[in-house]
Amino acid sequence: MTPRFFDDIDWPQAWFAAVREHAQGLLAADDWRAQLNQCTVQAGLSNHLELPLRFITQEELPEGSAYEAHISATGLVPTRENLHDFFNALVWLTFPAIKRQLNALQAAQIAALGIGKSRGPARDAATIFDENAALLVLADTGEGAALIAALRAHAWQDAFIIQADKFDRCAEVWCFGHALMEKLVKPYKAITAHTWVVWVDHAYFQLDAPARRAYIDAMVAGQLSSQTLTTADYTPLPVLGLPGWWPQQDAAFYADQQVFRAKRGT
Repeated sequence: MTPRFFDDIDWPQAWFAAVREHAQGLLAADDWRAQLNQCTVQAGLSNHLELPLRFITQEELPEGSAYEAHISATGLVPTRENLHDFFNALVWLTFPAIKRQLNALQAAQIAALGIGKSRGPARDAATIFDENAALLVLADTGEGAALIAALRAHAWQDAFIIQADKFDRCAEVWCFGHALMEKLVKPYKAITAHTWVVWVDHAYFQLDAPARRAYIDAMVAGQLSSQTLTTADYTPLPVLGLPGWWPQQDAAFYADQQVFRAKRGT
């Protein structure tokens, strides 16, 4: 069988947990894009204008058309045969409400400001979310507050060693950005996500994985629709520092200040 561009993905890794379930059907299909479109039909997916969502080849994008504006106007997502666009498609299947809202934000900015050398702050923030976000889900308790305080202070050993038991118990991370997941196909220590914090009731952690994803999808989409997105909304997260996401996570591992950097001004 001819090797395919996604054959070397190590699916059991924690960073692919969000999209792993939807990936399985595509991996088994003779034509992954056809299977992808079958999944969108079955799920009834649409864009923010309620146009049916479909994935097309890059060559079908009209010359001169802006990618996000085209998705907004037609519901058609240009998709190349590469990891970047493959993960993007998987995120559409996994978190469709968030993707709808991000596309709406980006298309509105393009309509208002056009395509120039600079995206502008709102579109830039939406693009960063789309490409490189990780969703940090925290119980809305004192324990959750202590963990995010450590992360925002760049107190890495506090967050990842002293508070390690909180992950899965009252905190979890879903990788969202498709460029982030593309980088994690060949992981290296310095990969850093832009983290979006989501506060939840502790009962959330009793839900199964599909129910958690659906809950987060609806909640974050609602947040994005009701506030002005800026780059100040993100917390940096060296993802391979997450407990259990990389071997040999001892004090020396976290002492690497090229990756686990001190907060500016401290």
